[in-house]
Amino acid sequence: MKRVIVLGSTGSIGEQALDVIRKHPAQYQVSGLIAGSRADRVREQADEFNVEHTGLGADAAVQMIHDVEADLVLNGITGSVGLAPTIAALDAGRTLALANKESLIVGGDLVTGRAAPGQIVPVDSEHSAIAQALRSGSRDEVRRLVLTASGGPFRGRTRDELRDATPEAAMAHPTWNMGRVVTINSATMVNKGLEVIEAHLLFGVSYGDIEVVVHPQSVVHSMVEFIDGSTIAQASPPDMRLPIALGLSWPDRMGNVGVPLDWRSATSWEFEPLDADAFPAVDLAKEVGRARLTYPAVYNAVNEEAVEAFHAGRIGFLDIVDTVRSVVEAHDAPAQLTLESLAEAERWAREQAGRAIEARAR
Repeated sequence: MKRVIVLGSTGSIGEQALDVIRKHPAQYQVSGLIAGSRADRVREQADEFNVEHTGLGADAAVQMIHDVEADLVLNGITGSVGLAPTIAALDAGRTLALANKESLIVGGDLVTGRAAPGQIVPVDSEHSAIAQALRSGSRDEVRRLVLTASGGPFRGRTRDELRDATPEAAMAHPTWNMGRVVTINSATMVNKGLEVIEAHLLFGVSYGDIEVVVHPQSVVHSMVEFIDGSTIAQASPPDMRLPIALGLSWPDRMGNVGVPLDWRSATSWEFEPLDADAFPAVDLAKEVGRARLTYPAVYNAVNEEAVEAFHAGRIGFLDIVDTVRSVVEAHDAPAQLTLESLAEAERWAREQAGRAIEARAR
């Protein structure tokens, strides 16, 4: 039986992870539960799964990882606050099922340098798809990775048409039910930019060999193109339980997780290029990814501040990525990435974001 600590247990990823575990009680035991808030819901989860160890916040997560016996840590926390638990899980020798992409992106070499081969298992649907497809060939046979994007609620809109987009419209994702930050990030394509950086760090593929294609049906979750011209795609209905289950059981598959595609029904899948003028976040992410050091952390931190300002009606939709770019371009990274320089860069980025937002405020 595999012992699991679930971080972010009351969020979308955490709740779905517990749903998977609920259906496989002989295979998994929940050793600990951590949430950012909603203590009442954590207590309900603890009662159902007979969990002794619970807590609230990233500090509690780090302490639990050190103190509670577990084979695997599922990090479903949202935002860069998940970095400390990610590092704690790796240092403790736990398998890390990683849904908190920000901790990898922000931590960069601080995270990858700590990870043993196979210790990090991706839970994002796109990176889980790539991990599955990569089993079809050796690393030197890979030509490029192709990340799919739904296009969000604003697919097909021009930059001018996005100028007056509202928070309510940006939250109306056509496929996925996600939290506020992730949903807005999907609308701006910042989420896809973060996933490009994540793919580079997870799989060691250069940024020039990572592409993004818009696929509104969200059935093909990503693809790997090989040097012989073959492309291997992973397809399944848009349900996060599948990549979560693989995160728990990797490299094995478990039954009773999701419903397969219905091949008896006529259907069409569309693929189209990303409009980089309307959605510049992906190209900007590649720039900061290549720059490494604290640049990805600044990109992420400023975006978090800008998303909150957009929700508050202080700035417009296009101002989100424009604010990120302006602060990234003003950043002067330190010569070395450390936890201290990372913390200072994030503090600086949020301070600069506040000033930039104030200057743009409506």
